[in-house]
Amino acid sequence: MATYQKILDDIKTAMKQKEQHRLDVLRSLKSAIFEKEVSERKDGKAELSDEDVVNVIMKAAKQRKDSIQQYREAGRDDLADNEEKELKIIESYLPEMMSEDDIKQIVQEAIDSTGASGPQDMGKVMGQVMPKVKGKADGAQVNRIVKELLNA
Repeated sequence: MATYQKILDDIKTAMKQKEQHRLDVLRSLKSAIFEKEVSERKDGKAELSDEDVVNVIMKAAKQRKDSIQQYREAGRDDLADNEEKELKIIESYLPEMMSEDDIKQIVQEAIDSTGASGPQDMGKVMGQVMPKVKGKADGAQVNRIVKELLNA
């Protein structure tokens, strides 16, 4: 649970340095992780893996991205800018994301190994690709690339 421990340490640092915005974002991440931990409890104990923590952080990042899009469409640039600042903080705790070329290579390998020939085979391809890119690529981006390559 190294990522979670880093968040806890950074909360302390943000408190000492009086970085209120960063502190608020980190506390919201801590809260989301704690919620996940509570929901996973069995026999009064739950220990989240680092992968579980990263999934919670990815979900928080996705929520921010969706909010940014909605705020921009509504003409609320002030709120969108605030969400972008939060997103940058959140993304600093995510593992480095794969490049589009790397994703395309993995998708092409999956297409070749499954014998996929068109959009009807999208489920087969996604089933092979997602476990390989989980936590390292955005699902929407992977979906878009699979559609592009299957329609090509």
